[in-house]
Amino acid sequence: MSETLRIGIAGLGTVGAGTLHLLNTHYELIAQRCGRPVLVTAVSARDRRKDRGLNLEAVRWFDDPVALAGDPEIDVVIELIGGADGVAKEVTETALANGKHVITANKAMIAHHGTELAHRAEEAGAVLSYEAAVCGGIPVIKTLREGLAANAISAVYGIMNGTSNFILSQMRDTGREFSEVLQEAQKLGYAEADPSFDVDGYDAAHKLAILSALAFNAQVDYAHLHVEGIREVTSVDIAFAEELGYRIKLLGIARRVDGKISQRVHPVMVKRDVPIANVEGVNNAVVAEGDFVGSILSEGAGAGAGPTASAVVADLIDIARGIRLPTFAVPASKLDAAVPCPMDEHEGGYYLRLMCLDRPGVIAGVAAALRDHQISVETLVQRGRGPGGEAVPVVITTHETNEAAMRGALAQIETLEAVLEPPRVIRIEAF
Repeated sequence: MSETLRIGIAGLGTVGAGTLHLLNTHYELIAQRCGRPVLVTAVSARDRRKDRGLNLEAVRWFDDPVALAGDPEIDVVIELIGGADGVAKEVTETALANGKHVITANKAMIAHHGTELAHRAEEAGAVLSYEAAVCGGIPVIKTLREGLAANAISAVYGIMNGTSNFILSQMRDTGREFSEVLQEAQKLGYAEADPSFDVDGYDAAHKLAILSALAFNAQVDYAHLHVEGIREVTSVDIAFAEELGYRIKLLGIARRVDGKISQRVHPVMVKRDVPIANVEGVNNAVVAEGDFVGSILSEGAGAGAGPTASAVVADLIDIARGIRLPTFAVPASKLDAAVPCPMDEHEGGYYLRLMCLDRPGVIAGVAAALRDHQISVETLVQRGRGPGGEAVPVVITTHETNEAAMRGALAQIETLEAVLEPPRVIRIEAF
């Protein structure tokens, strides 16, 4: 066997400890598959005294992860600290500056600085790998960069956040509201004490920005990504969706549209018979559409120590085998500065739920607003009569229109005296 590949791990949280455990468990298997030993020789974390259930006696400990990144006795640095900037970025830059390969699970850093870091890696003759940054154990990066390399990709979309998918699945199955299911997700460890990153769509947005760059040979462009979360989705909307033959999912969607790239994360209604509508619980799923291969769906665990460590070590095995690929499939100098597609130009169907006083002329006023903005109604559902002047739900789905027209109609509808709450709007996606 050839020379040992020496690894330094910066960050020993859930994923770092899981990675070290996997490498220890499958040491012989990995050595056989790589044709050389792969050995963790150094680690760094904030608390040296913490019991992680690991024997660290044989490895060197660094209090300073940046010092680890510059150590000449390390060949590959695995960055598992997290955060778009700060120490994580400094560790990555230091490792690349010293000609070391870097593996990271840091979606925020790649989404915000991926293009810059890709240039740095190429200048250093090093590899920057990030399979674990997107959808945990699902090999979606490898699928796009290698398996579908012969295809022109027209779209990539999917469920990219397990916490939000769990909440929406539970709301549908139990009829409970968002706040109640969120508390359950927190008790089960699926949601953080501050769940904003997940439920407000930012986690999925980071992942989508990375996939979009990879799919379209483009510079990473997180700044022009449209992001909405699931806080405003109610059990009423989920029930109406089911009645109309849809399910509500938080999706990240990137498409080529007339030479531009559309990137958006928001709740979506999809037909119940579409495969992605049936991805439940904490699972993730990503669909890529290639011109020759057609539609490919990858589904699995999107987070957790085991799945994410599996993705980290898959990148490590590639490096040990001598596989050297550009960070985003083409040389960094060839990445396009793609033109973003503004959200106002989005086209598709829409679901609207209005809470209205049940009296004559209400529907006529709503219909006039839609007519004025050239929006055609597909279905209209009105529930019962409201005793004592109480509001009743009016649900409308539209034929294809554009975002700008819909926003204009909504502004007009909100001025109607009989509409008692801001309209709830969910985009309908035809996959």
